[in-house]
Amino acid sequence: VQLQASGGGLVQAGGSLRLSCAASGLTFSGYTVGWFRQAPGKGREFVAAIRWSGGSTSYGDSMKGRFTISKNNAKSTVDLQMNSLKPEDTAVYYCAAGRTILSSRSSAEAYAYWGQGTLVTVSS
Repeated sequence: VQLQASGGGLVQAGGSLRLSCAASGLTFSGYTVGWFRQAPGKGREFVAAIRWSGGSTSYGDSMKGRFTISKNNAKSTVDLQMNSLKPEDTAVYYCAAGRTILSSRSSAEAYAYWGQGTLVTVSS
């Protein structure tokens, strides 16, 4: 199983980026797909998650209203639209997949499969 995160890059504060997570060796059906991020010198932080079946979503507090997680059925990807980016959003963003329950989807330990990460840099 491999997860591939893509779409990172350099953007100015206030700008937008769209990340995408694709899987090989696994179909997202029956899984929750989450995005986490890790800034230099900090721990891994929950960003957002979506349950593929049903589409229920969850967000970290600092992302609500700015980030949107969605699934693309045609491409079998999970996308993270990030708007109004701030310098403090600078981090490596990871996608992950796991058979989680609602109460645990913000916990990294609930996810069995992880992608390699994509770097997002927001300049001030």
